[in-house]
Amino acid sequence: MSLNISNVILHKLTKNNQDELVVSLRDSALPNDGVTEQLVAELHRTFSAKAGKGFGVYKDESEFQSWMKQLRQGELTFYDFSQQSAERLKSELSKYPFAEEGVLVLAEYQSLATDYLFIALLPSNQSLKVNDDLDISDTDYLDINKMDIAVRIDLSRYETDPESNRYLSYIKGRVGRKVADFFLDFLQAEVGLDTKKQNQVLMQAVDDFCVDAQLNKEETVACRKQVHDFCNEQLKAGDEVTIKELSGELSGAGHHDNFAEFTQKQGYELEDSFPVDRSTIRKLAKYVGAGGGLSINFDSMLLGERVFYDPETDTLTIKGIPPNLKDQLTRHS
Repeated sequence: MSLNISNVILHKLTKNNQDELVVSLRDSALPNDGVTEQLVAELHRTFSAKAGKGFGVYKDESEFQSWMKQLRQGELTFYDFSQQSAERLKSELSKYPFAEEGVLVLAEYQSLATDYLFIALLPSNQSLKVNDDLDISDTDYLDINKMDIAVRIDLSRYETDPESNRYLSYIKGRVGRKVADFFLDFLQAEVGLDTKKQNQVLMQAVDDFCVDAQLNKEETVACRKQVHDFCNEQLKAGDEVTIKELSGELSGAGHHDNFAEFTQKQGYELEDSFPVDRSTIRKLAKYVGAGGGLSINFDSMLLGERVFYDPETDTLTIKGIPPNLKDQLTRHS
């Protein structure tokens, strides 16, 4: 990965004897060497690979946005910007019961002709190392793979398209910790592009497209599976769903109506492109549900063939039980 590093600095958030968060500031930026580039490259790669990211935009009154503008215009040094950011993050974190220690990294860099500002609070853990004399000692290391407090700001998009709803991207974090909430507060930002909603609208548009084209059951199942496979391939490649490309795929499969034109005429609020939400898109090829001690999923083509649903009695009938399940049922009946 080719990166051009502008500035990188580390600060540290720790707890004092009163269990209060305090900031330990580094006195200068890291040297721009191979180790620093390796750190930023790993942060960039890990962040890009994280699933379930959220997107946001600054609020008009965002003080953080003002600092960032000053940084980009040369009115604020990177060190001063990092110091102000560290103090602000500490203040926001201190409001929450899960406030935790960690190493705060701020990086300004360019990748593939795109300028980024990256901010993350990384967990610092201890491990053992063995030297050449086979002596053992403790060592601290940054657990980048467990990073769940991070934001990446696409500076190029922000400066060329200020009306964009996705120049901020952040990791949503573990369920129940409301990491996204406090990080948006730290940035004084709000939710922008809703990836899950975009995928849900896409699913509805595909179903309506099949009805409008008067496809029979087999053709509808095939169409839904084709959309699922296309989205899945985009996800594996790290690319987004582009409506124009998807429309071309469907046309190439024999669907004469233009899917992109259909979504525009029908007024679906779909972006030209957006990230894939795995859990939503898989429902194009499968029926999935869980609750009350049950977890059920099956290929959509089986509905009406081996799986039958009666809405009046709220009953699901399955013909042809999988052998391993049948064996368990037989042994414990």
